[in-house]
Amino acid sequence: MSDQRWFHRRGDLSRDGWESVVDGAQPGWRHTGIRIAEIGDHDVLELSEPGVERIVVPLSGSFTVAHRNHPGAGTTTLRGRRSVFHGPTDVLYLPSGAAAQLSGAGRVAVAEAPTEQVRPWRHVQPTETPVELRGAGTSSRQVHNFGTPEALDAAELIVCEVITPAGNWSSYPPHKHDQSVPGHESRLEEIYYFEAARTRGADAAGSGGTDAADAAFGMFSTYSSPAGEIDINAMVRTGDIALVPFGYHGPAVAAPGYDLYYLNVMAGPDPERLWRISDDPAHAWVREAWKDQDVDRRLPYEDEGERQR
Repeated sequence: MSDQRWFHRRGDLSRDGWESVVDGAQPGWRHTGIRIAEIGDHDVLELSEPGVERIVVPLSGSFTVAHRNHPGAGTTTLRGRRSVFHGPTDVLYLPSGAAAQLSGAGRVAVAEAPTEQVRPWRHVQPTETPVELRGAGTSSRQVHNFGTPEALDAAELIVCEVITPAGNWSSYPPHKHDQSVPGHESRLEEIYYFEAARTRGADAAGSGGTDAADAAFGMFSTYSSPAGEIDINAMVRTGDIALVPFGYHGPAVAAPGYDLYYLNVMAGPDPERLWRISDDPAHAWVREAWKDQDVDRRLPYEDEGERQR
């Protein structure tokens, strides 16, 4: 059984109109947060807590964000996307001190980190998002690095999203970032928010049924390191959230027939905003094996009209 402190099913953390909320109210949690919501045509959600920077990430659908940033205010329309499996979306970075109202229709995530440092707000377009095809063979996955230090001037947040095609492994080899080792490893809390769906082309092949969206799943594991004891071994579905305060995490595995998505939100106490990791020494050799393998030909996943889910 997974550690219930660190793994939460869809809706377990519902609050104030949000399907899920992770923030400093969560015991043992300090540096990161996330909000997930399904928004209808007449819904308006407030983002008003001071001292928090945010990235608004459309998961599916489109949204309008009315935001007030010192010394001005504005309205940003996020065009969004069909689903998380249809390429990068535009996102909105809101600095600490900004307040906002979020409306639209679809499913949305808000990545958060407490900070008093203020950076310029920014609307990041899909064409500005670095798309990385990481790994090879059955470890191939697609990474959208819209909120990494190389792509975005944020104070604390490091945010990206990962698409793992059916049958592939990601967050692999298992790795950790729970110690400050200059030049080698940084200390970062991490949130995994998951979605899963029947793989591309499955409908055309005549499979599925009315419960296909609920049936879609993947697997996720986290285990202990010298920094702390943790144990997550879970079947993950759309809306589930795993918290990684320390420990080795991975793999995240897409079951055959189902693609797996996760949004990663990271921040930590180190003075520099860096993502540096240490592989589990028992499995680090796997990276060398990728040199003789090709990247999965199904990637990249893009928003192509002829590909219907």
